[in-house]
Amino acid sequence: METAFNFVESQGRWVTIALLLILLSWESFIPFFGFFRGKLKQRSVHFVRNVAMGIINSTMIAFVFIATWLWAADLALAKRTGLLYLTELPTWAHALGAVLLMDLWTYWWHRFNHVFPFFWRFHRVHHSDHHMDVTTANRFHFGEIFFSSVFRIPIILLFGVQLWHIALYELIMFPIVMFHHANVGLADWLDRILRIFIVTPTMHKVHHSRVGAETDSNYTSLLSVWDRIFKSFRLREDPHGIDYGLEGYDGPGKQKFIGLIKTPFQK
Repeated sequence: METAFNFVESQGRWVTIALLLILLSWESFIPFFGFFRGKLKQRSVHFVRNVAMGIINSTMIAFVFIATWLWAADLALAKRTGLLYLTELPTWAHALGAVLLMDLWTYWWHRFNHVFPFFWRFHRVHHSDHHMDVTTANRFHFGEIFFSSVFRIPIILLFGVQLWHIALYELIMFPIVMFHHANVGLADWLDRILRIFIVTPTMHKVHHSRVGAETDSNYTSLLSVWDRIFKSFRLREDPHGIDYGLEGYDGPGKQKFIGLIKTPFQK
């Protein structure tokens, strides 16, 4: 199981780097919003700040949670507990079921972050980015990542997920997350086709709107079906009219690295 995990994780690392470079180039030459046009220094500071938060979170997961997730996965395997073990599925079906269930859980975890004020305190760090681009996919407070990582432990036991299933899910999911956060746009017909299956830039731009009803929609990370099933799917007729960010969080003090770290602890 660890061998499969290491292989999938290593592939995911290269996919992430390659896609980041592609999307950064796309944003540079054909941006959807022009807020960074001619502002290389501002964009560079934004890049470093957001990516630094991603590095902190990845380091915390690597040193604190991977071993814990492995313990939970090994326990579920040894005891044959968890929904997927009870169904006696073949390996490929077990992996597919794990990916689907992890994505379903991710949908609800994201929605909980909007519903419960305590979790929203941390999640608003992500939403306060008024210049959303591909690097915003990394902009999560370490407190949010800590809680989401803790809650993964009972999810692993409940569903019967193996460690390499988590790596596989993230290999599929994170490129989609980078894509729909990117400051890019697709032709309407292409976006319409893709959003039958996955979250697209048009969908996720609505989620990052300052308008409360739009912020509280389009929660899913990978498969768009969850928003349709749970009635949280929403579109904007003119996505160019969307204004990103949160009221009260536009000032430079709020947007600096230390300001982002302090955000959950302020009213």
